Amino acid sequence: MNMTVVTYAIYLAISIGLTVWVARTLSRSGQVFLRDVLHGREELAAAVNHLLVVGFYLVNLGFVALYLKVGDTVENARDSVEALSVKLGTVLLVLGVLHLLNVYVLNRIRQRGLDDESYRAGGARRAHKVSGRDLMPPVHPQGTTRPAPGV
Repeated sequence: MNMTVVTYAIYLAISIGLTVWVARTLSRSGQVFLRDVLHGREELAAAVNHLLVVGFYLVNLGFVALYLKVGDTVENARDSVEALSVKLGTVLLVLGVLHLLNVYVLNRIRQRGLDDESYRAGGARRAHKVSGRDLMPPVHPQGTTRPAPGV
């Protein structure tokens, strides 16, 4: 059998195995994080987690397939190992970048949820501030209002 074909087979086996392992790990660990981000809504967290895993598979396996071709002829085991190290290293870097991107996006969603909670806890006053200036008139205990300074 041609060494180039053997290199392709090894590359695909390792890349697909890594993709499945990382996707399962992210899915298992991400479920807890998503539950927190989505305020305990189990069904929604499971659905979002599944969508993220499917997207992860599509992007990474698509990249693995597009990156399959070896530029030079693989004539011996040394050439094969060198080609595999470049290809697998690149796949690992792509997996890492995709993971960090997922965590970043989920953290932004979580932060938005925390901001919404603090907004609800603090009342509607925050929505009426522009450039640090309070646009709502102060409300006094008697229920009367006074114009804001400078209005």
